[in-house]
Amino acid sequence: MMQSSTEVLGIDIGGSGMKAAPVDVSTGEMLADRFRIKTPKPAEPAAMVAVAAELAAHFDWTGPIGIAFPGVVQNNVIRTAANVSKDWIGVDGAQLFSTATGCDIRMVNDADAAGVAEARFGAARDESGVSLLLTFGTGIGSALIDDTDLIPNTELGHLPMGTTTGEELASSRAKDRDDLSLETWAVLVTNYLRLLEDLLWPDLFIFGGGISRDFNDFAHLLDVRTPVRAAEMRNNAGIVGAALHRAAG
Repeated sequence: MMQSSTEVLGIDIGGSGMKAAPVDVSTGEMLADRFRIKTPKPAEPAAMVAVAAELAAHFDWTGPIGIAFPGVVQNNVIRTAANVSKDWIGVDGAQLFSTATGCDIRMVNDADAAGVAEARFGAARDESGVSLLLTFGTGIGSALIDDTDLIPNTELGHLPMGTTTGEELASSRAKDRDDLSLETWAVLVTNYLRLLEDLLWPDLFIFGGGISRDFNDFAHLLDVRTPVRAAEMRNNAGIVGAALHRAAG
């Protein structure tokens, strides 16, 4: 497809699927339907790079690409790999994906990508100050945004709470694992959010992850001083945020 200077291909890598779409980074609009391919099992670098090349080829893409990756990313180098092969650790992801696609690549942590998207075009688009996106799922992902500036790789789900961590107590997985009612789970989430409040004093919490679809059912149970708002961009956040992060670089 023809590509303008405001168009970037966003690729969002998840444990179950890798999905992509071209994005107009001036508006946050996806310019085509998402194209998704299952994440290879095992999720090793060579197999995943081949899928990324297939995603780019689907859109006849030759321009810049931003990739959201499920792990800590420092200067395009993968430092952790929770839901994919440990063979990714220490790999320069941008170099590997660029060789396969022939495109200019920039990598970003997946929660950070979602935070960038929400800050620019989603729940925090009209807000100033510090916004903290939290994705409640298998763990708790985090993205800390100061106005529109990303502070990357915060990994705040790993904060200690008692003898365990925030995500072990308050993630969506923990709710299902321990068969918790919304009311009981909301108490644990409240305690976790209060810890973050005292450490960071954010101006806004953005509540993401699949369980955010039920936000209206439990929002009134969250007893914190900071406003809490549901994420708006849902499954598009990683794609759009990856594209925005690439454009900013």
